[in-house]
Amino acid sequence: MGNIISKPKSFCDDFVRKPGNYPKVTHYCPGCGHGRVHKLIAEALDDHEMKDNTMFVSPVGCSVFGYYYFDVGNFQAAHGRAPAVATAAARSNPHGYTISYQGDGDLAAIGTAEIIHAANRGEDMTVIFVNNTIYGMTGGQMAPTTLEGQKTTTSPYGRDLQEMGNPIRMAEIIAQLDAPVFVERVAVSDSKHIRKARTAIRKALKSQKDRQGFSFVEILATCPIGWKMTPVDAIKRLEEEVIPYFPLANFKDDTDDRPAKLQKTGIVKAEDIIRVLGVDKDERIFPLDENFINNFPNQNIKVAGFGGQGVLMAGTTLGSLGMELGLKTTWLPSYGPEMRGGTANCNVCISKDEIGSPIVESPDVLIAMNEPSMHNFGPEVKKGGLIIANSSVIQNAYKRDDVTIINVPMTEIADECGVKAAANMAAVTAYMSYTGVIDLETLKTLIKTNFKKKNLIDKNIEVIEAAEKYIVENYKK
Repeated sequence: MGNIISKPKSFCDDFVRKPGNYPKVTHYCPGCGHGRVHKLIAEALDDHEMKDNTMFVSPVGCSVFGYYYFDVGNFQAAHGRAPAVATAAARSNPHGYTISYQGDGDLAAIGTAEIIHAANRGEDMTVIFVNNTIYGMTGGQMAPTTLEGQKTTTSPYGRDLQEMGNPIRMAEIIAQLDAPVFVERVAVSDSKHIRKARTAIRKALKSQKDRQGFSFVEILATCPIGWKMTPVDAIKRLEEEVIPYFPLANFKDDTDDRPAKLQKTGIVKAEDIIRVLGVDKDERIFPLDENFINNFPNQNIKVAGFGGQGVLMAGTTLGSLGMELGLKTTWLPSYGPEMRGGTANCNVCISKDEIGSPIVESPDVLIAMNEPSMHNFGPEVKKGGLIIANSSVIQNAYKRDDVTIINVPMTEIADECGVKAAANMAAVTAYMSYTGVIDLETLKTLIKTNFKKKNLIDKNIEVIEAAEKYIVENYKK
């Protein structure tokens, strides 16, 4: 029987970006090199039997959707910070494998310090660096690897070396460091180069499996949309312009001589983390009330709005209250890397029981600080749930017959108290006052005890009292 060609097991069965009747296809543009690179990585993970113990770290950029494709553990990192996140993943799971997958704007600009120091420390990770000489996802801006004369949205007349410096050759820089074990630059422009790229990726991952430390594969790829070319012309440009400046070569290969690094015998224990964070003390602001804890109605809350509205602090305030009252709490922020200018939100779980996941998919309560948040997350609120809308900002009424919706002018309340930035405290107060699940006096006590900006404590208390008055007068007569 001949070989059976099938999708690598390290890929997800379906590339589902959105639930529903959407095409199950990749998000990459025609002619993009990322898809080819993904396939080579997935095949190497299969061949080396690394799938079940691999963490894939993808930052902002075209690689942000790695979790749609790779059926392995996935982290999404802030722009440029993938090596830092990968360092944490590798050190906390010394018996696993870690891949940092990055683009040129991400790795060579925003994350220069992270990649240099991770390489210099010889962290146990494999870095896949896709170099298409442009910021592909975020608008086609000039990257550190943009070639001389190349036009981008931020270099409309072409890169001028006198003003903007020379394109950076990252593989050569990384290879000069002592710690990296394997450094190579390849391309995915045609079958010959793809075979060489396959070999380099396999060798880099094998060196990690052999516990030899840091490996780095730079892959030259096309970005037809960013380059404003057809896929065919983009391949031609890669061959004629990009490869001559970034020569394909192996710059370092110590895999035959490098011994395996000594592995730690265990991972960081939970009690060590608690001790380092300084939360191992028994002191609480409030005495434990077993009756309150046992009868507490578990709350899954989503707080959402624009960045700068105090959305995340509103969530941490609720989480802190839960902890101080002896409840189990989680807080998970989301910055929405898929959409610039979109909503920032956080998931808050407060429970008397163990919390299985910090992700709130069907919130009991939605606090919507702006209109996009209302329309994005309003449909997710479970039947019988509660939506608290910031009517100062949300002009178009949102309607659902199976949930309770209350409108609170959070921004106006805070502004009238002289501290517009405290609209988040008006939001938290509206939730606590309307539901009554937690006594509002505990919020005031928490603010007085833990609030770092001491000069604003009285103003925040004033906002809390004004928001409580609004709820009582309009919804609790």
